[in-house]
Order: sequence, then structure tokens, then C-alpha cells
Amino acid sequence: MERAGLPSQLLGPKRFFAPPLPLAQVPPLDGILLSHDHYDHLDEAAIRALAPRGEQFFCPLGVGAHLRRWGVATDCITEVTWWDNIALAPDFELIATPARHFSGRGLLNRDSTLWASWVLKGPQHRVFFGGDSGPFDEAFEQIGAAYGPFDLVMLEIGASDPEWAAIHLGPDNALAAHRLLGGGPLLPLHWGTFNLAFHAWRQPVQRLIEAAGPKVTLLLPAPASAWT
Repeated sequence: MERAGLPSQLLGPKRFFAPPLPLAQVPPLDGILLSHDHYDHLDEAAIRALAPRGEQFFCPLGVGAHLRRWGVATDCITEVTWWDNIALAPDFELIATPARHFSGRGLLNRDSTLWASWVLKGPQHRVFFGGDSGPFDEAFEQIGAAYGPFDLVMLEIGASDPEWAAIHLGPDNALAAHRLLGGGPLLPLHWGTFNLAFHAWRQPVQRLIEAAGPKVTLLLPAPASAWT
């Protein structure tokens, strides 16, 4: 997807950088996690390309209707609500956890589907994927107490603005959420991909580095063409 935010690829926010890997080169996947149905998180062309492979999709309630419409078989879709637990093996679970955001792909279907964060709980490691979320202290504390500590925490830091403070974390609130979740290596997401906000693409990660301090381990892969 070259643009996000509208059904048309002729309009909407453009990518800063090309995708790191063409869809045709994506290797077999154990599962595909979806956080919500916004265009920058749920791309119809990508779903149609992946659907024939028969891999399992895990998504919040209501998102499965999009997947079925785009060719994903019903038996490849698992829809969940917050705190649902999916046992994929005797020693591996997916848990859908709360987030503070919204959903919708048009003017008439706002909040008609659910959004979520996810915990991946394995025999040796635990991972938290925050999806899109604004500050949600009580939920983050609950998640950290129930499933932490985490070996990897993934939180969004970009597309932030004071006007959107309830639905996106931004760098400073991401660090606060990271503390509530119990810490662990932090991989920031949702920055440097689509031109969705009024800040420069580098600003979120620059602020994160500045505010994190030496006690927070940051994992910061750079876009392939970012420094050329």
C-alpha cells in the first residue's frame, strides 16, 4: 500500500519509505495478528495477497467481516474480544487485551468493530503488542500484572499530536505505558511509515531517544533508505 487513510490509492497520506519486503517474498507465517480496521493497519490488497496461503488470522470482533469479503476462509479467522485467551499449543497462548482507540473505514461505520492490543505468551518469552492506543493506565497496569514481565514491548509513538492525545501515545506516553507494563526492551512502532501527522517522520523517535534515558533498552531498526 502506497497510501493510507482512504479507499483510493490516488488520495490519502503517502509512505515515507518503500516496504522493506515485497508481499510475494513474505515467508510462511504462523499467524497474522490484526489490531483494528484502520487503513494503515488493515490493507485490502495485502489481505487479498495473503488470503490464498491459508494462514490463520487473529483479529478483534467485527474485523473478520472485512477478511471474509477479501477472500480469507472463515476457518482461517479467529475473532476475539478483550481478555479472550487463544491456546495455540500446550505452551503458547495469544491474549487479546484492551487498548484506547477507535475503528472504522468510512463515514457511517465508526466504532462498528473492536480494536485491541495483544499478549503473546510462550514457554520462554512473552511479548506485548500495543496496536494503536492512547494512554490507558488501568489497562496497562492490569496487563503488566497479569502477563508481565515482557521480553519485548511494542508500542506506537508516531502520528501523535495534542489533538489526538486520547487515541495515540506519542513518545512520552509510550514511555509511561512501558513503565506500567513492567518494562523490558522497547520496540517503537507506528513512526516513519505513513505521513499521518504534522510532525517530521524522525521527530517521534528522536524524542523517544531523548526521553528514554539509559535504563530503557530501545530497539531501533531504521528504514532501509532512511539514511541515504
